[in-house]
Amino acid sequence: MKTLMQNLLKLQTLEFGEITKPRITAAAVAELRGKIPPPILAHYDRLRARGKKGLAAVNNQVCSSCHMQLTLGVVMTLKHAQNVQLCQNCGRYLYLPEEAAATPPPSAAKPAPAKRRKPTAPKG
Repeated sequence: MKTLMQNLLKLQTLEFGEITKPRITAAAVAELRGKIPPPILAHYDRLRARGKKGLAAVNNQVCSSCHMQLTLGVVMTLKHAQNVQLCQNCGRYLYLPEEAAATPPPSAAKPAPAKRRKPTAPKG
């Protein structure tokens, strides 16, 4: 699933002109389109025909296109790369940016500091 989303993201960057390389050819776009399954490509093309991007990044459990919060199940499925996920609000394919997928979430529970013993007076 990870390579599929990477190919779809590359296709989106090429088609929306986010990469400005002079050697971008129709052959490169056709090659990427050949690597993507037809049902996924058809949904992507429907969004693109309306002038919308087909993919949206997930940042802090929020879709970056429609800014709606996603369920934890959707985010965990993306983290484990188990399946392709669509945003339930805007219909875009969701992906986790590389830095968000690589970094573990900060732990919520911090260890308690060690307790200090009170000094005792010497006997005598």
